[in-house]
Amino acid sequence: MIVVTGATGNVGRALVRMLAGAEAGSEAGAGAGRAVEVTAVARHITDADVPPGVRAVAGDLADPAGLHTAFEGAQALFLLVAGEDPDGILDAAKRAGVRRVVLLSSQGAGTRPEVYGHPVRFEEAVRGSGLDWTVLRSGGMATNALAWSESVRTRRAAEAPFGDVGLPFVDPEDVAAVAAAALLEGAHLGATYTLTGPAPTTPRERAEAIAAALGEPVHFTEQTREQAHELMARFMPLPVVAGTLAILGEPTEEEQRVSPDVEHVLGRAPGSFAAWAARNAAAFR
Repeated sequence: MIVVTGATGNVGRALVRMLAGAEAGSEAGAGAGRAVEVTAVARHITDADVPPGVRAVAGDLADPAGLHTAFEGAQALFLLVAGEDPDGILDAAKRAGVRRVVLLSSQGAGTRPEVYGHPVRFEEAVRGSGLDWTVLRSGGMATNALAWSESVRTRRAAEAPFGDVGLPFVDPEDVAAVAAAALLEGAHLGATYTLTGPAPTTPRERAEAIAAALGEPVHFTEQTREQAHELMARFMPLPVVAGTLAILGEPTEEEQRVSPDVEHVLGRAPGSFAAWAARNAAAFR
């Protein structure tokens, strides 16, 4: 059995779908050729949120003591950076019999650890847990563009700061596919992977890709740093706002570099932002 936390999120939902159709090899803990049992965990989840045959369990990573039911009988865990007690979460997993953990972290844990202390703490806890582990450091995700969905639907308009600064945003489907490989295969134990898309794209180019997917123009407006800060501060801690704006506006060479890790794990190039936009055009229509 594999437990997927954050199972209703952009990565978790895709991962649950992939695992539900997978077969486990002997190293995944379920006998070769047998279907993978999947438990999908989120704070608010019902059977209607998951594919047939997947067990849906409500659970909150902020409450490790309440995770026993979710983790019971599992051999592997896909873990988000959530809550404030990674050691408590991992202890609960070990008591339930989990032997392998795949952590979805942030690229910022490697490039700006002084800002991204939360994922750094989770990474340190996972590496020191005594479990088999893999850490996935995701770059910015293509689904960040869903923040534009309402303005594109209603006004065919998109706004963002630093309109001509490019970053290699990654498709969450690729993140999920790498996570599935790390959960099912033994070749990725002890690895830390950085996950990016195939090429840097700028906010202006991403708006153009959405326009192409819709077959209609989308007007792009560049926000000032101050405007972006004001909006982000409504739902992010201020240090994270500052770090995020620094990445978006003054990325390091490493943050702009295309990582080979998706292709290394999956044997194919990562999907482009344009392909993601085409697949998700309905969200903007």
